[in-house]
Amino acid sequence: MEALTTTSYAILALLSVKPWTTYELARQMERSLRSFWPSAESVVYEEPKKLVRLGLASATKGSTGRRPRTTYAITPAGRRALERWLDQPGAAPKLEFEAMIQIAFADAGTKDQLLRTLRAIRGYADEQQDVARVRVAEYAESGGPFPDRLAVIALTAKFFSEYADLLARWSAWAEAEVKGWEGTGPGQATVPAGAWEPGSGPAGPR
Repeated sequence: MEALTTTSYAILALLSVKPWTTYELARQMERSLRSFWPSAESVVYEEPKKLVRLGLASATKGSTGRRPRTTYAITPAGRRALERWLDQPGAAPKLEFEAMIQIAFADAGTKDQLLRTLRAIRGYADEQQDVARVRVAEYAESGGPFPDRLAVIALTAKFFSEYADLLARWSAWAEAEVKGWEGTGPGQATVPAGAWEPGSGPAGPR
């Protein structure tokens, strides 16, 4: 039997919500999975076919005008597989953050390079905060496309809203500290006050 990956289960989970065409799956992945499982987007046109081969999904051929389309739906076997997966604890998060590598080794470069990196992070954080505000307003006003799922959606939405806030606070704090440095090399930079205190940082003790 072909091995199921986390992406397999992510798509199976979407199929448990409603049937989708591959185009609709791609759009929904962009909306609901991209922030925490972006790899799912790259296999959206192949993974459903694997689920069909395994009997975990069904495929129904149809058309929109002259354009052929295939709609995928979860099967009873697929729901059982999804339930077994949900019964297991998920893997711990793994952070891939290229800019943080640049910051960790900023002493190999210049102060200006470090400040540009920090400002880029702040810009990304601002964008994510804007996205979060729009999405939260949508959920608050209409419940979004799946209002019956709003309780679990709120859990992930809160996480990414606070994550964007954390990036914004941290990058602003780090930029303010670095501005006072002469450079990034030995003897040119000062360890920020409170940097080694557990639970403290740009937002203060928690």
